[in-house]
Amino acid sequence: MSEPKLIIDSDWKSQAQAEKERLAAQTASKKPASPAGAAAGGAPDEDRELGFDDVVGFFATQALSYLGYIPDPYSGKAVVSLEHAKLYIDLLGILEAKTKGNLTETEDANIKKTLSQMRMAFVETGQAVAKAVQEGRIKPQAAGGMQPGVGPAPQV
Repeated sequence: MSEPKLIIDSDWKSQAQAEKERLAAQTASKKPASPAGAAAGGAPDEDRELGFDDVVGFFATQALSYLGYIPDPYSGKAVVSLEHAKLYIDLLGILEAKTKGNLTETEDANIKKTLSQMRMAFVETGQAVAKAVQEGRIKPQAAGGMQPGVGPAPQV
């Protein structure tokens, strides 16, 4: 038996490389010029990579949710769980400490401002809950319990 004849096209590598470069140029031209955030409708851009500010925003949103600022999407009522809110605020503090010296000026200012605002909101909500308990408007629950509709939610 004879071996099959192998025909090698030496030009295929240069054609493949040219196609790869053309596709890379097309992809680069489609990406947004500014990775500043979400699209006009509030949803993140599909082509945009998540960044540090997105992580900070995620933790802040979770904290605000458990502080009663954002109503539960299912019940429509504010949920207050100081334990859960503290967890997310503490995670922001850890993130700030562990990234110290590795952030841009904008990122550093953002996490400091966000953390300050979250801590202030936590104190204000804690005071409102304590006052409501003292006045008998709500009953304290065991740790981990969530109290729906604990008075008016503070305005952001």
